Amino acid sequence: MNICVFGASSNRLDREFYDKAYELGKALALGGHSLIFGGGASGLMGACAGGAREAGGSIVGIAPRFFDEPGILLKDYGELIFTETMSERKAMMEDRAEAFIALPGGIGTYEEFFEVLTLKQLGRHSKPMALLNAAGYFDPLMLMLEKTADGGFMSRDCLSLFALCDSPEQAVNHCVSGKEEPVSIRHLEEYCR
Repeated sequence: MNICVFGASSNRLDREFYDKAYELGKALALGGHSLIFGGGASGLMGACAGGAREAGGSIVGIAPRFFDEPGILLKDYGELIFTETMSERKAMMEDRAEAFIALPGGIGTYEEFFEVLTLKQLGRHSKPMALLNAAGYFDPLMLMLEKTADGGFMSRDCLSLFALCDSPEQAVNHCVSGKEEPVSIRHLEEYCR
């Protein structure tokens, strides 16, 4: 299975985050899955790819050509595909992936996760999605999403479109447990009345 992982590119995080990312990459590879990621050499992206590489996994990095600067991309970890824009990069990652896992990250990671979640809510895919909640990182996000649903800004059903996972193994298991039922855009029509 091709599993796309989103995550931070920062090298200024607590060690626990890098360890979880590394464990995730290793778990993907040991399970026979391919890692699709943003191609970054640093941060959680680089740690995840390092775990996958050590365990002999297949790795595909997808990055815009303007990232092709010294030290930015992992060029010796499997396949590296260049795109012209960030939008093309995301589209290619989404197309190649059969499931998605988001590690802790910044606005880029949030944007990637929420775009895929929005597409799932609109019925454009039925691929499994998971948040790897290392060190409780996504707890505040879950509170915000609960408040969003409680306030009527989104359907509570949206919260069931992804899993909040405490370990890399749990996230991988969620992804491989099978495709989820497609969501119909009709439920949005009912919600908006």
